[in-house]
Amino acid sequence: LSKQKAQRYEAVKWVLVFAIGVCTGLVGLFVDFFVRLFTQLKFQVVQSSVEECTEKGCLALSLLELLGFNLTFVFLASLLVLIQPVAAGSGIPEIKCYLNGVKVPGVVRLRTVVCKATGVLFSVAGGLFVGKEGPMIHSGAVVGAGLPQFQSISLRKIQFNFPYFRSDRDKRDFVSAGAAAGVAAAFGAPIGGTLFSLEEGSSFWNQGLTWKVLFCSMAATFTLNFFRSGIQFGSWGSFQLPGLLNFGEFKCSESDKKCHLWTAVDLGFFILMGIVGGLLGATFNCLNKRLAKYRMRNVHPKPKLVRVLESLLVSLTTTVTVFVASMVLGECRQMSPSRHSGNDTLSLQDISEDVNSSIKTFFCPNETYNDMATLFFNPQESAILQLFHQDGTFSPVTLSLFFLLYFLLSCWTYGISVPSGLFVPSLLCGAAFGRLVANLLKSYIGLDHIYSGTFALIGAAAFLGGVVRMTISLTVILIESTNEITYGLPIMITLMVAKWTGDFFNKGIYDIHVNLRGVPLLEWETEVEMDKLRASDIMEPNLTYVYPHTRIQSLVSILRTTVHHAFPVVTENRGNEREFMKGNQLISNNIKFKKSSILTRAGEQRKRSQSMKSYPSSELRNMCDEHIATEEPPEKEDLLQQMLERRYTPYPSLYPDQSPSEEWTMEERFRPLTFHGLILRSQLVTLLDRGVCYSESQSSASQPRLSHAEMSEDYPRYPDIHDLDLTLLNPRMIVDVTPYMNPSPFTVSPNTHVSQVFNLFRTMGLRHLPVVNAVGEVVGIITRHNLTHEFLQARLRQHYQTI
Repeated sequence: LSKQKAQRYEAVKWVLVFAIGVCTGLVGLFVDFFVRLFTQLKFQVVQSSVEECTEKGCLALSLLELLGFNLTFVFLASLLVLIQPVAAGSGIPEIKCYLNGVKVPGVVRLRTVVCKATGVLFSVAGGLFVGKEGPMIHSGAVVGAGLPQFQSISLRKIQFNFPYFRSDRDKRDFVSAGAAAGVAAAFGAPIGGTLFSLEEGSSFWNQGLTWKVLFCSMAATFTLNFFRSGIQFGSWGSFQLPGLLNFGEFKCSESDKKCHLWTAVDLGFFILMGIVGGLLGATFNCLNKRLAKYRMRNVHPKPKLVRVLESLLVSLTTTVTVFVASMVLGECRQMSPSRHSGNDTLSLQDISEDVNSSIKTFFCPNETYNDMATLFFNPQESAILQLFHQDGTFSPVTLSLFFLLYFLLSCWTYGISVPSGLFVPSLLCGAAFGRLVANLLKSYIGLDHIYSGTFALIGAAAFLGGVVRMTISLTVILIESTNEITYGLPIMITLMVAKWTGDFFNKGIYDIHVNLRGVPLLEWETEVEMDKLRASDIMEPNLTYVYPHTRIQSLVSILRTTVHHAFPVVTENRGNEREFMKGNQLISNNIKFKKSSILTRAGEQRKRSQSMKSYPSSELRNMCDEHIATEEPPEKEDLLQQMLERRYTPYPSLYPDQSPSEEWTMEERFRPLTFHGLILRSQLVTLLDRGVCYSESQSSASQPRLSHAEMSEDYPRYPDIHDLDLTLLNPRMIVDVTPYMNPSPFTVSPNTHVSQVFNLFRTMGLRHLPVVNAVGEVVGIITRHNLTHEFLQARLRQHYQTI
């Protein structure tokens, strides 16, 4: 039966992974369709107005029309972010945190994906320098988190009895698949999506997950491809448009015999472009970090309306800049003759027509076009295609101005309260820089063999790599987007050089935003010098613990006075106490690990009893004030005999009523705590909520038993201890936690090197790691906070001071 169950579980997983891919593809289709619709509507109206007003001299009216469109769209995008603040930005830092094991509130809610997907189509259509690719990754992740749950907090009525996948690990696996599907839908790059999820994402990864994630990415790519090919070309099933962003086909014209896509000589230029891209990316990140800090200090504390006003200010500035630059700074350039002969492929012709149809002729005589307006008065994807494939030249001055304006405005825009991606603005900035390099090499150095499209692509890769600092996934995404495997080597070298150059100055943009939020993100590995520290140096020695059989009054007290998510289950090892008094070497060695926690235990018990004043039962207050005599330690017996007897009663019924009293000596208070397992806060709250307990007069066998499905029924929102109505529970009742605790969690010795602790914690996706000494006593606990870079650095400084 169990084998059948496992097979059914696996089959359901595959079906859900496919469903996540299809739904992510449909979200991409929705965003793409409406962005295209709104952008075409806006540019048609404004372009006809500009053409009329060129003759009549009423260009201010055209500018007002453009402002009307843009400000309305951006205002709507800002309103959606007010409804769900976590929908702002690209969402990649938040998803990175989630996959690393940090729960960001509201990041994978249904409301988030609705606000994100709708908001991003308004912010892109509103002419802001943002892309729709980053938010696609976030949207895919939300679909991945929500779909397998078959329930929603936003729509409480939608609820199916679906008991599978009620755990954080399963949910994280599906979020990995969804994020990969988002990348795949955005760029038509399923393998790149899988590698993105692996590189940027999960702390814990296994081979089975790789296959599922790739399948999910393929499903997303082909769903989007199928529908876009049908809607735009009417040829259903032809699969012509793989992703939202298509770079087109790079091909030299057949008449030009000298032309090569790239040669060995060009690699030197590509390395130099990688260095410049890294420097530009580091500058971009530095400016954006300062802006983000300024916003955190001066914009976020103010009323929410201020954020909307900031978005509108950015939109106003961007619109006016674009309009004025197109009208005043553009040059009239000669149109190139069409380079395509009749036997070219269909897709190449489509792209060529697309490139030629997006040429703008504002203020220019016949047979010429306005190069600045051609870049600014088009959707961003068309502008990228222009820079990659347009044979007609863009003047160096135009490219320099375009790069500068785009660099500054996209840096200002990333971080305002609208859903916004960073991939497309970075690609566009980099493509202008690459095209500029190609122009200079052709005009001033006389290198005729250069293919401008290649330099534009390498420039785009260099700048994007300098900003986001991804390596393997970005290489594969760009190769898949160009459909040209010969570009593999130059793209890889450029990205590596850009990353190394940028890392010399600061971190990638997503890591910077993660750090600004103070999220305890775990890196891939610790630094070598951290191995001077041991587990005992970084653990938290002040433990809050529970006994295997604990009174309800104590459990409620523990839960109300702490915020910990897990508690060690311990017994006080009274049999070893006499040995301890004599100075038994093994136990007395613990003093250095426990000294700081000895004094806090009595205080902790006092704090618990004081907190009980908020407990509804007055009987309880009397119980807490009552002094109960402590047990005398038993006479010294043979330890082996004790262990044999305890084999059948492993958890003596020790209640927290026997708590340390004020009169105890240091040694009496310092009882060795034998470790038996870990119990989670959510489990304790569920046990109290369901009234799982037994009375003193009964045995623990009479306690009701909950199944795994009943324990996880409230996942992922377990009730808060402060919201529970506990008036019906007798505080003297006892809860036996042993059937529900994890009796064999991962543990480490106090002498374990920090690098081993770190690797165990990260690769196994842990949240709590108890530190247990040689005689099975728990001496501390390590959580994610104890392994963050800042905490380890602080402990290392302390370590050097004490030497």
